[in-house]
Amino acid sequence: MTSAWPSVPLGEVLTQSVESVEILPDQTYREVTVRLWGRGVVLRRKVEGSGIASARRNVVRSGQLLLSRIDARNGAIGVVPEELDGAVVSNDFPSFDLSRERVIPGHASWLCRTHDFVDKCKTASEGTTNRVRLDVGRFLRLPIPLPPLAEQRRIVARIEELAGKAAEARSLSQHAILEADALSIAGGDALFEDAARRFGQTKLETVTSRITKGESPEWQGFSYQDTGPLFIRSENVLWGALDPTNAVRISEEFHQKLARSQLRTGDVLINLVGASIGRACAVPPMLGEANVNQAVAVITPNSESVVPEFLVRFLLSPSAQDIIHGGKVETARPNISLGDLREIELPPAPLPEQRRIVDYLNGLQAKVDELKRLQAETQAELDALLPSILDRAFKGEL
Repeated sequence: MTSAWPSVPLGEVLTQSVESVEILPDQTYREVTVRLWGRGVVLRRKVEGSGIASARRNVVRSGQLLLSRIDARNGAIGVVPEELDGAVVSNDFPSFDLSRERVIPGHASWLCRTHDFVDKCKTASEGTTNRVRLDVGRFLRLPIPLPPLAEQRRIVARIEELAGKAAEARSLSQHAILEADALSIAGGDALFEDAARRFGQTKLETVTSRITKGESPEWQGFSYQDTGPLFIRSENVLWGALDPTNAVRISEEFHQKLARSQLRTGDVLINLVGASIGRACAVPPMLGEANVNQAVAVITPNSESVVPEFLVRFLLSPSAQDIIHGGKVETARPNISLGDLREIELPPAPLPEQRRIVDYLNGLQAKVDELKRLQAETQAELDALLPSILDRAFKGEL
């Protein structure tokens, strides 16, 4: 902090508010909370008075400084926005009126988001590991730098200018990722539409030797176990990849009983049920013995007709997904049937053309993934920018 500004205890510019209200059972109240790491004061919930345990609650006003006694040491400090004026909080959220002739709310809002201020709040907290609370008296004795009001206004304007530019850059970065994804999806759809024009369409059942699904072991009197064949469920079937990390295992006896759905390298899996309906992937080499439950369909392509990766890419295309989701039955959970899958039509392109399409889409996806990686690095740099801006601002270097 700059030595050019006087240092004053918080108690000189903050006064703890004592405003409270009686809680009436038939009245609706807005409860607020403070997010960690300087993310502000936000609405927690709207609740009837009958749902609040205490007979009275403290009232907060716009422009007040509000903090969590439990999490102030983790940056849960902020200024109450206008739209939350009159909301209520428990005693664990003390609020403070600002001396407006000494400090403006914007200055206080940015100051309490600095690492230095949060570190000071840690020193004002005390208690055992699970019961650490900020001590209000110690908090009000914490020293802060206090520039003149004109300088405070200049600092706030400069921070908001730079923060706005960082937010704009972040938005442009996210937009670039969305556009890249959209172009990748549109490109894939165009390839399949072109293939359909050139080679026609045929039902999935005519180019596959097996379209089936598994069963639940509980239905057959079996249970999961620590060893045995992998048992693939819908959560293991991702968008274009199989993730067996949390796959359970079944007995060899149940695996043999479900011979019809035993997995082979090159099989294509697609989820039939629930929120993940339509996700599809190919079974990779070296998976070992594995089977599926009733929520996952197993499709075995005819090797002379369909490349597995081509089928996966087709099933994940927007056009195929529209068919899959358009044909789902709305019951307790959305689902598609094996019959629906058999009727799906795809272009029977020659194998070399299928491989060309797969290679093109893989190359396009690699470029999108690289863009996402670079954008993630940019996002990390932008996230680190604001703390740096605040640090410089309250050292008098902006």
